[in-house]
Amino acid sequence: MDKSPYLSVVIPVYNEAASLDELIRRCLAACGKTEKSFEIILVDDGSADPSAEIIAGAANRNRGRIIGVFLNRNYGQHAAVMAGFEASAGDVVVTLDADLQNPPEEIPRLVRKAAKGADVVGSIRANRCDTLFRRLASSLINKWVQKSTGVAMHDYGCMLRAYRRHIVDAMLQCHERSTFIPVLANTFARHTAEIEVGHQARCNGDSKYGLWQLISLQFDLMTCMTAFPLRLLSIFGGIVSGLGLMLAGYILVMRLIHGDVWAADGVFTLFAVLFVFIGAQFVGMGLMGEYIGRIYNDVRARPRYFVRQIVGRKEPADRRPCVQTLRSAKNNKAHLKAL
Repeated sequence: MDKSPYLSVVIPVYNEAASLDELIRRCLAACGKTEKSFEIILVDDGSADPSAEIIAGAANRNRGRIIGVFLNRNYGQHAAVMAGFEASAGDVVVTLDADLQNPPEEIPRLVRKAAKGADVVGSIRANRCDTLFRRLASSLINKWVQKSTGVAMHDYGCMLRAYRRHIVDAMLQCHERSTFIPVLANTFARHTAEIEVGHQARCNGDSKYGLWQLISLQFDLMTCMTAFPLRLLSIFGGIVSGLGLMLAGYILVMRLIHGDVWAADGVFTLFAVLFVFIGAQFVGMGLMGEYIGRIYNDVRARPRYFVRQIVGRKEPADRRPCVQTLRSAKNNKAHLKAL
């Protein structure tokens, strides 16, 4: 059996056929400059374009260096990265987007930084080529994550990051469905570091994160990091209750002073205040529903993804089922025995 590689590069791919050939060429060149053994794991996340065929062809031409992991449908970027982690074997694992906005040529710098003892190496996108809306949203999210986690990393939205093997193994033991990998990694990391990396405009295709995907990501961030929003609801409820009692006292006094006429004249104000409170209740119920829904998904213990095929390995292990599926099968057997 071949010796495990030192470096694994995990790249989630979803409808990126236009940039894949250049991505593979540049990744092979960048990984070669590290002078370490490496593997490049391309995870096809149910692409509808020819991405899967391009990955399969590259894996067959570069067996042992390029590995194709094919999911049976689209599960999302973070699930695809976790599937890549499952398939990886390197002591250092680097994640990278397939759109070439973060240049693969930065990989050797991340590897050198990790070799100095950092458990997680983040990257800060210098001279970002994104829209003003994306930059402002990213800045707000980064500040929120820093405050929630207590880890002062500056760019949680950049996929170009390096993780030591024990951090990856720790993340694979976590089975929650709503997860944000950079935050999850920092919960296990003792030493973190950051470097500035280049950033380029997208040359082909459109961003896979539309408005709804960004909103969904924010809920994942909120619910996977902290229960503080639920505590905030309790504080807000206490404040609203106090204001309601003050308002009730004010109305009672004014009614005694001015009579029934004043009370009738203020009926629409009371309705307006009532609608505000009802709206606040619905916001609170929606937020609690987000948490309960995620608890429900985790309790069902369904696999986060299903690997249809793995190609490109030198040893004959391409069709072995993914570890995620095996773990779920073991859990089901244990449940049946308990019954």
